[in-house]
Amino acid sequence: MTLLKPPPPRILLNNVSCMRNGQTVLRNINVSVHDGSSLVLTGANGSGKTTFLRMLAGFSRPSAGEILWNGHDITSPGVFQQYKLQLNWLSMKDAIKEKLTVLDNVQWFEVLEGKCGKSMDALELMGLGRLAKEKARMLSMGQRKRLQLARLLAIDRPIWLLDEPSVALDAEGVRMLEYIIAEHRKKGGIVFVATHLPIEIEDAMSLRLPARFPRRKTLVDMVHSV
Repeated sequence: MTLLKPPPPRILLNNVSCMRNGQTVLRNINVSVHDGSSLVLTGANGSGKTTFLRMLAGFSRPSAGEILWNGHDITSPGVFQQYKLQLNWLSMKDAIKEKLTVLDNVQWFEVLEGKCGKSMDALELMGLGRLAKEKARMLSMGQRKRLQLARLLAIDRPIWLLDEPSVALDAEGVRMLEYIIAEHRKKGGIVFVATHLPIEIEDAMSLRLPARFPRRKTLVDMVHSV
C-alpha cells in the first residue's frame, strides 16, 4: 500500500530574517502555508507586521533565509515575474483616484489586469453599488476601505496580503470583510492579515511578532529601582 504524501506548502518561509535601517525587524520566521489557509499577524506597533507583508510582496528581500512559492525562491527574477501575478496587496495607503467615480476606481484596475465585468458586482457586495457614479472624493474613510476591498474581489488573485484591513470599517463592514475572506479561502485562496484589531477567521494560523525594542525606562522606573 502506497501512502500518499501531503501536498507541499504553496508558500514556505524558511528561517527568514529581515533588517531595516540596520536593525533586525524579523528574526528566524518559519511558516508553511497551504491553499485555503490564512495567517493572522499580530504584535505591537513596530514589531514588523507590515515589513512581513512587504517581504511576501517582494518589495523587500530577507536578510537571511528564503521565501519559497511552489518550491522556488521568490527573489529569483524569473520566479518573481510569475509570483507577483498571484498577489493582491491591500495597504494602509488606499491609492484611490479622487477625481474618478467609485466604479471607475475599480474598473481602472480591471483594465490594468486585462479583466472586465466584475467591478459592479464587487461594489454591490461591498455595499457601494448606489455610490458607483459618485466621485471617490465624496467617500467616507469606511467607504474608501470598502472600495479597496471591492478591488480585491474584482481583480481576483489567489494570494491576499492585507495590512490592517478592518481599520475604519464599522461592524457591518468587518462582518463583510470576514465573509469575503472565508469565501476566498473556500476557493483555495490564501490570506495573510496584519492587524491589531480582532477579526474572526476560522481555523486561521496565528503569528504574534515580538516587540522590536524593550520599553524605555521612565523616571518612575528609575525611582523604584533605587
